[in-house]
Amino acid sequence: MKAFASILLALAVLAGCSSAPKTTVCVNPLTYTDIPDNDVIRVGDDFYMISTTMYFCPGAPIMHSKDLVHWSIISYVYDFLEDDDIYNLREGRNAYGKGQWAASLKYHDGEFYALFIANDQRKTYIYHTDDISRSYWDRYVIDRPFHDAGLLFEDGHVYVAWGNRSIFLTELEPDFSGVKGEDKLIFSTPQGYMLGDEGSHFYHIGDWYYVLTINWPMGGVRTETCWRSKSLEGPYESRDILQGAFDGRGDGVAQGAIFDTPNGDWYAIMFQDHGAVGRIPTLQPLAWVDGWPVLGDNGVPVKEFEVNLPESGENRVWASDEFGSSSLDLVWQWNHKPLDGKWSLTDREGFMRIYSEPATGIFDARNVLTQRTVGPACESAVSLDATALKAGDHAGICAFQSHFCAIEVECGTDGRYLVARDYEKEILRTELESNRICLRISYDFNGDTATLSYSYDGEEWNCIGYALQMRYTLDFFTGYRTALYCYNTGSEGGYADFDWFRQNQR
Repeated sequence: MKAFASILLALAVLAGCSSAPKTTVCVNPLTYTDIPDNDVIRVGDDFYMISTTMYFCPGAPIMHSKDLVHWSIISYVYDFLEDDDIYNLREGRNAYGKGQWAASLKYHDGEFYALFIANDQRKTYIYHTDDISRSYWDRYVIDRPFHDAGLLFEDGHVYVAWGNRSIFLTELEPDFSGVKGEDKLIFSTPQGYMLGDEGSHFYHIGDWYYVLTINWPMGGVRTETCWRSKSLEGPYESRDILQGAFDGRGDGVAQGAIFDTPNGDWYAIMFQDHGAVGRIPTLQPLAWVDGWPVLGDNGVPVKEFEVNLPESGENRVWASDEFGSSSLDLVWQWNHKPLDGKWSLTDREGFMRIYSEPATGIFDARNVLTQRTVGPACESAVSLDATALKAGDHAGICAFQSHFCAIEVECGTDGRYLVARDYEKEILRTELESNRICLRISYDFNGDTATLSYSYDGEEWNCIGYALQMRYTLDFFTGYRTALYCYNTGSEGGYADFDWFRQNQR
């Protein structure tokens, strides 16, 4: 894509025009990484996108773009949802498959709002700020869940459209202190659908109220449907606005936002279930036909087209890291709430240090640091200094989902070992030759496989004769991430120093 843009620029110069091209080439998917349940708004010339990250902390990332193609994380809505057993991974509790779901992002009277539910808490959270680039917003809490709600501000009133199969309209108190009035059913999914309408996005555009939802007709694919009415409470009529397989897969493209540009053009960002890498976003053109938004090419998802905005910025929702800063890069998220004082970027300059805490395994270990993987294939590698590990410690790198694989240094009372394992069995155990070792996971999302390798010099790699068949499973409900970890299966142990992390897209 960048090479194509460079050619356009060169042709413009040859033609006697010194300005850059006025359009940006979009090749879907946008980032080829797990950014589901997006909502997008425009404020002036800036576009902002929010996404679901469930149990990862900090949560609800805010991404920014000028051209709708290149997106960078600029902040997080919250640091952690609650300081309880769930987010501290105590007493066998966790938020896997739950946590923050399907946020609705709005800008109203100089304030940004993000509304979402947390299924583990059974509550609705409304976070707000006047500075979207600042992480950790203020919040209101309503003690009931509004499933996949779309937020709408209307003439001094606040509404949500929400539900699954049956979609309700509920008015909230203007100060978000609670519910005002009763829930009103505004439409229901007809017969013949294996998945009912949900994922509501709520708009008032021109004379019409629009509720965009996803559903899954029997014998079809996931579909984006638009419901519209000239009255807030209905009656609503519906039309499918995006439907069809995409990019060589049978999965449909649906659920997301519609928005305009300063030029008056309209677009949508909708995601596709894409196997182990997760749910990946696509940008689709939008045309208005008789008051209906029609996405893609007459309702069929498109792979490539030109966006009527000048190219600007770069994608930065994942990155390599030399750990040279005193603060954690925004591309990282912890698995559940981090344990303060048990990790550091300053105890040893240029290293991420993770202190070992008691755990039964990686899924209840504290301070597991994660980052998105990226398709169609990528390699994630880390340099580990295991000198300070103590008996019972495990430290390494993991392909993080419920069906996982990991390669690590295990410290026992009888010595130190290089160990590879997956969710079922141990694959490799050999004596560690040096406390400094490089560990790597290679992901192929065409076949959804992951392989493991190690190196003592960072140049010559030893591949383990094993491939994990990755699976996107709903018990975790997130795409595969690469995780760095250090824990002890007995008591408090030592610590692991990670020198660098490098991820390369292939």
